[in-house]
Parts: sequence; C-alpha cells; structure tokens
Amino acid sequence: MKNIKNIYDCLPVCSALSSSVRIEIVNQLLKNKSMNLDNLAKILGLTNGAITAHIKKLSEAGIINVTISSGVRGSQKLCTLAVDKIIIDIIGNDVQTNTYDFEVDVGQYSDYQILPTCGIVTKDTIIGELDDPRYFSYPERFNAGLLWFTEGFVEYKIPNALKQNQKAIELQFTFEIASEAPGFSSQYPSDIYFYVNEKELGYWTSPGEFNDRPGIVSPNWWFKNLGQYGRYKMLIINKDGTFIDGLPIGNTTIEDLGIYHNSSITFKIEAPSKAANKGGVTLFGKSFGDYPDGIKIRLVYENIIQNSSEK
Repeated sequence: MKNIKNIYDCLPVCSALSSSVRIEIVNQLLKNKSMNLDNLAKILGLTNGAITAHIKKLSEAGIINVTISSGVRGSQKLCTLAVDKIIIDIIGNDVQTNTYDFEVDVGQYSDYQILPTCGIVTKDTIIGELDDPRYFSYPERFNAGLLWFTEGFVEYKIPNALKQNQKAIELQFTFEIASEAPGFSSQYPSDIYFYVNEKELGYWTSPGEFNDRPGIVSPNWWFKNLGQYGRYKMLIINKDGTFIDGLPIGNTTIEDLGIYHNSSITFKIEAPSKAANKGGVTLFGKSFGDYPDGIKIRLVYENIIQNSSEK
C-alpha cells in the first residue's frame, strides 16, 4: 500500500498512471504476478526501448519493482507490482489547521448490545470463546483489533476538545468495516447504520465479507477460513448533511448533533433488526484487515468572534 499524505506528492503517481500503456502494464502484472521486459514488450507490441521507458516511469513512481534475475539465456529484468493500493489523502495533515484529531480502537466501546454469531480478538488471541457475547465485557477488549456480530451495536465515547469560542462545522469518521457472513462471503449485503449522539445518520450497505486474500496488517495466525479485510469508509457530517465517501446517506447536519464545547459525543455502529439486509458487522482495528488504524475521528471547527458586549 502506498499512502500519499500530501496532494502535492501525488504528481509522480498520477503522471505514471496517465498512460493507457502503463495502465495495461499494471494490468498484466496483476494477472501474472511477475513478468520480464521481453514478454511485456511482445504482449503490448512495443519495442524494447519503449517498454524500458514506460517501466522506468512506473518504477520511479514506486508502483512496480524491477529486479535482475539470472536465466538460461543470461540475466533478465523481472517486473512485479510494488503496491496493491494507492491512497491519496486529499485533506492531508497540514491543510486544515482548525481540527482536532483522535483515534479509538475497536475494543474501546462504552456500550454494546450484540447477538451471535460474534467474536472479539486481540492481535495475539481470541478473547474467551466465539459466539458468546459475555466476552465483549472482558477487560481484554481494550486491546481488541477485530470484532464482529450478527445483530446489535457497539457505541464509542468520542473526545470533545472544543473550547468555548469554537464551533463544530464538520465531523469525520474513518474506519474499515464489512458484513458478518457465516464463515465469509463477498456477496452478503448488510445495511449498517450510524448514529452520533443518538441521532440516526443513515446507513451504508456493505457488499460482503472478504476472504480472497489475507489482510495486509493481519497477524499470521488469523484463521484463513474467516473474513480477512473490509472496506475503508469515510463518514462525514457537515452543514449539508451526512455522506459516505462523498455520497449522501441522510439529511442529518452537524447542527442537528448538538455538539458544543462542553457536550458529550457518542458514535454508534449498528446492525439493527429493522435492516432490509441483515448481514451483521465486522469492524477491523489497528492489527487486522488492510489498514493499521482504529476508528479515526476528525472534528473541524471555526472560531467564534464574540461581540465586546458578550465578553
């Protein structure tokens, strides 16, 4: 995974992928894992000089690796993909200055109510036994990196650092999530609902629970017959409504949430009995799935200018 945290640093990658030929090179490496320059040139109908120039561009952008290997006919250059994901953080760490950023891991919930199938796991071991909700109350849960349930919710208390002269204008949550299928299934839709301060925000339909490869950050011992990774989602609430990955899911606005400098903030993730697609929830934390993150929270604010009569 290549994570570009500043939009100004994405030019080499964007330039490397701006060619249909280079896109096809990446596609061929996805299919064949490893290929030498001669084979790539023949498949794409390119000269050796042309394929070398394209490979150089992709290599400099960090998209492919090129190694020298000895063969029957002498040495050859082998190409493999260096990344399977490229994430460009448009917001970046330095673009917005009026923000408070926090992270809670998936086991740090303040309340829960769940039904089996279910389980909760640290990076080293299963907590208790599978399909027994009692173990969600164990203190080991604070170290959990993965949890799942068929029906119910987990709720988190979110830190609120707003000062008296600051007003919340946007609330962002990012997390890795999937359905909870029996065993696993990439075709197992689940309507997953979200709430802040008990206000329903809307829902996102997870397509399934994924098992075609191991999660990038999952420990080696994790069972291969269970879900391995999810989808990385961004939930945003602002003055215009509620959005998942930029697509509207509800009309609840930041003003509806009642977030002030001395108020509490709760965030609930639920697989409710009312859902049309009852497919449960799998929530990935820092040590499972594809991303080394828990639930990341960003509170964007503006400073309030007070009248002299109010001071």
